[in-house]
Amino acid sequence: MDGGDKAGRSSGRQTVLIVEDEEDLVIMLTYNLEREGYTVQSVADGDEAVVAAGEHNPAIIILDWMLPHKSGLDICRQLRRGAKTRDIPVIMLTARGEEADRIRGLDSGADDYISKPFSIVELMARIRAVLRRTGPSSNEDSLEFGDTRMDLVAHRVTRAGRDIHLGPTEFRLLRHFMQYPGRVFSREQLLDVVWGHDVYVEPRTVDVHIRRLRKAINDGDLPDIIRTVRSAGYALDRPKQIDDSDEQGS
Repeated sequence: MDGGDKAGRSSGRQTVLIVEDEEDLVIMLTYNLEREGYTVQSVADGDEAVVAAGEHNPAIIILDWMLPHKSGLDICRQLRRGAKTRDIPVIMLTARGEEADRIRGLDSGADDYISKPFSIVELMARIRAVLRRTGPSSNEDSLEFGDTRMDLVAHRVTRAGRDIHLGPTEFRLLRHFMQYPGRVFSREQLLDVVWGHDVYVEPRTVDVHIRRLRKAINDGDLPDIIRTVRSAGYALDRPKQIDDSDEQGS
């Protein structure tokens, strides 16, 4: 791990990368983040954002949707494809408040979404909630379920011997499921575990991330190990235990 990695993801001052072209907003965010003890880097366009994320390996990225030359959605997708950047949590800022836009933001790979104008107190709470869950459990180095294995130290997932690439939120969801295989968790329970009690996230957000987790973990026509239980929630089950009458979509 190089110096940039240590600066961004260590237990000391964590680096927040702001990708925003509104200078006044950058100044306000920088002031408040530095008051909270973070180191702040900022860039104003998408190409700079991808380079900065790779160089500094920030603990989290605050990404505006509307940017010159390249949208926040495109930047988020590009970050998720990069070997050095795919695991960095992203909170997207946008003036778009419609549910369809929130879903698009989450589908692009964002871990959270906050609409402008927003409360700085709420944003700080969301940042803390994400960062609390970016590190692996101190009590376990790995988890296994059937042909699926999670290396919590290397932050690596394999299934049937193949690497599975997950975003930070999907990684946390799968880790929770693998800690309690067969147990059904409601959307509200998953929200509390993955997003935290102090952050408001709509229950449908869980469905978006479950759909993304399913797509990744079942890639290559592997049997579906995520079971949807009508009116109850989701569980991790061996394929033979999954009832075809259960909903498989989200």
